[in-house]
Amino acid sequence: MTELHPLCRPLEPLLGTWRGSGSGGYPTIEGFSYTEELVFGHVGKPFLAMTQRTRGGAGEPLHAEAGYLRALPGAAGEVELVVAQPSGIVEVHTGTAAPATDGLVLELDSARVVATPSAKPVTAVRRRLEVTGPRMVSELWMAAMTEADLIHHLRSELSKQPPP
Repeated sequence: MTELHPLCRPLEPLLGTWRGSGSGGYPTIEGFSYTEELVFGHVGKPFLAMTQRTRGGAGEPLHAEAGYLRALPGAAGEVELVVAQPSGIVEVHTGTAAPATDGLVLELDSARVVATPSAKPVTAVRRRLEVTGPRMVSELWMAAMTEADLIHHLRSELSKQPPP
């Protein structure tokens, strides 16, 4: 097994597969429920790889994204996240990873959001992950469409899955 890069040791509570359910809403859409799978892995370099998928009540795919959480050298707890979505949006975040009782709190704010010409307009995103033992709460705020301010969009509660 590949050893975790020393810079990523503070991020270790994120590693693994997380599954659970959540709900979302936004002024431009109706509220909805979903199931989510969030996976963090590593290859021994100073970053974690991330994939995320959500499904609706009938099992239909709703959303997916993939990215990298980078631990920064010489900056205790500072991280960067790059996320790409098949909807044509790429998010670049800066933030912090702070140890918490039996876990970690990851706070990320977009430094830049870039969209393809056909993507829906998104101007800012905020993400928060809180790990407490085998439980994770994931939340996301965004400024999109006609909304200029960050508005709470998603919240899910996930459980860490046993390794295969």
